[in-house]
Amino acid sequence: MGNGILLSEGANIDFMIKGVFSYELFGQTVWITTSHVCILIVMLIIIGFCIAANRRMKKATEVPDGFQNVLELIVEKLDGMVTSVMGGHAVYFRNYIGTIFIFILLSNISGLLGLRPPTADYGTTFALGIMTFTLITFNKFKYQKPIGVLKGLCDPWVFWLPINLIGDFAVPISISLRLFANVLSGTVIMALIYGLMSKVALVWPAALHVYFDLFSGAIQTYVFCMLTMTYITDARTVSEE
Repeated sequence: MGNGILLSEGANIDFMIKGVFSYELFGQTVWITTSHVCILIVMLIIIGFCIAANRRMKKATEVPDGFQNVLELIVEKLDGMVTSVMGGHAVYFRNYIGTIFIFILLSNISGLLGLRPPTADYGTTFALGIMTFTLITFNKFKYQKPIGVLKGLCDPWVFWLPINLIGDFAVPISISLRLFANVLSGTVIMALIYGLMSKVALVWPAALHVYFDLFSGAIQTYVFCMLTMTYITDARTVSEE
């Protein structure tokens, strides 16, 4: 794979987003970039895993073993995480939170495969932030009603309305930037190490991969999902007081 899709290209290493090919749509040139390709690869991995999981669970046994044990462990841990934060609201959001958790985690650790992590592209993380913001706003208007939302924006005084509005619209930007900046920084550092120290970067960079791809990637995934659950729960809980 060329055009910067892989980060392990020796002296020609490049952590920038590259155009793979373009096509014309309604008179406009649309580019398919390395981020799109890497997202597709991550999606194919997830889809393949889901197909294998579906086939295995159709033949599930009462005492799990092997792959079934792994599947049940993943579901149990994700359900436990969502329930611990959202409580009774978890039943409505465990599928969404579980999906974005797996997608973000695989995207973050895709650097281990030599890919440029899709979450190192702000277009990817901002889209995730917009989805979270949409859920937050929907639940606010559903449970607090428009008048309740307006009262919340005017709390504690009416002239705080612009400030509260900015605070609300800053949510998707802040959570998406946090994820993007942390993943991109690790991507840039590893790219510089392999590009500038290619002759001596033989074994020891593996320890850095453990931190930037595995540890940091897992932490950022958890933080993004935790903030998503907290904001949504707050939007639903305030109206029920």
